[in-house]
Amino acid sequence: MKLIESNPKIMFGKPVIKGTRIPVDIILEKLAYGNSIEEILASYPTITKDAIYACLHYASAQIRNENIYSIAS
Repeated sequence: MKLIESNPKIMFGKPVIKGTRIPVDIILEKLAYGNSIEEILASYPTITKDAIYACLHYASAQIRNENIYSIAS
């Protein structure tokens, strides 16, 4: 089951946890600032641990598919 969706009618197309208006970047930011998964689940009771892991997977896939170009100086 796909847990991340992007729909132009929801949050202007930002990737969100499916069935919510919770953007992936908010979850990633909370993790980056040291919030535990349990703290995030307490703050957002409508999401699951799998949804949090899906956010991490989404971010990983975005970086993996990034094109990097070297600029000669």
